[in-house]
Amino acid sequence: MRSFLRYIAIFALLCGPALAQGPDLPNPPGLPEDPELPAPAPDMPVPEGERSQSRLDELFGELKRERNEKAAERIANRIWGEWLKSGSATIDLLMQWSNEATREKKFNVALDFLDQVLVLQPDYAEAWNRRATVHFMMNNYAKSMADISRTLQLEPRHFGALSGMGAIMRATGNDKLALEAFERALGVYPMMRNAQEEVERLADELAGEGI
Repeated sequence: MRSFLRYIAIFALLCGPALAQGPDLPNPPGLPEDPELPAPAPDMPVPEGERSQSRLDELFGELKRERNEKAAERIANRIWGEWLKSGSATIDLLMQWSNEATREKKFNVALDFLDQVLVLQPDYAEAWNRRATVHFMMNNYAKSMADISRTLQLEPRHFGALSGMGAIMRATGNDKLALEAFERALGVYPMMRNAQEEVERLADELAGEGI
């Protein structure tokens, strides 16, 4: 059971101030009135979702290349920051309430808040990951795995969800699948210390079983 304490850090719930809505983007400029002049392509504003995805792609590239553990951790925290952006003050508040309820071990209350979030925004990957966290802390491994699965459908690079999958597989005695999950996490976040330790430990144990 003591090993479970190590996994709680994997599922650490990140909370912070509600993210403010950004200002409305300007409409694209109009075309020139003179029909004889070639019309330049309008500078269309990039949707926030695309900008966020672009930032994530850049950050994941940095995370994979970084070999300094502390620097990699800072990049990972910036990725978490992007994942937490819901674009809705209401959802941000519900997420904050669920986090507070989880800290107070009011797990059913936390689940109620997360269920409301997912009704409002079913494609919000971090809400699925948070709900997986709560189910994990309640030892509801099947429900946690279902929510992890949904998280990874929406964000296949979610190293927190991959580590959580490894933790559940290890806790339920599926060491080979646990090793695969932690290795997948390292494929995204090579300097993730917990995943490194688990891969080493599981590889040694599995090698011992084969002797």
